[in-house]
Amino acid sequence: MAARVTAVSSNATYSFSKPNRASITLLTGLGVAGDVHAGETIKHRFRMQYEPDLPNLRQVHLIHEELFDELAVKGFAVAAGELGENISTRGIDLLGLPTGALLHLGAGAIIEVTGLRNPCAQIDSFCKGLLKEVFAIDAETGEFTFKSGIMGVIRQGGEVRPGDVIEVEAPAGPHRPLERV
Repeated sequence: MAARVTAVSSNATYSFSKPNRASITLLTGLGVAGDVHAGETIKHRFRMQYEPDLPNLRQVHLIHEELFDELAVKGFAVAAGELGENISTRGIDLLGLPTGALLHLGAGAIIEVTGLRNPCAQIDSFCKGLLKEVFAIDAETGEFTFKSGIMGVIRQGGEVRPGDVIEVEAPAGPHRPLERV
């Protein structure tokens, strides 16, 4: 099965969830047109308080719908857009991508993967107990596991719709695993 976009979402105001749309427009170097997180500098409310001039490495949030399947088995009903993502996918191992991978979506949009989404306590406000399912600490190694999607920047704008194919272009050289951004 080819990797595909399953849903697209955006919101012009700060809220945890984002309503699904028929399409979204990605703007080069900015993010999703009309989305509160679009911009050249960081738009995450908490981080804007102490690092307002940082480059926005979180212009677009992607999440794999396979996570929703995993959560459903554990009794959590989560649908596209509800965890604040802009693009929901199926058939691609988002969390296994290297930093700098390019995702080609639809007719010409390109997203450069910058890192992992750092899940926050708002996830438990959305659904009690959900945070521990998308964020875990390995008891033996002390390493964190983040499952709540990836972040990226827009390298080439374009319209993205549910059903669009996603093609991955790996970066040259040694691959760096994703870290929180």
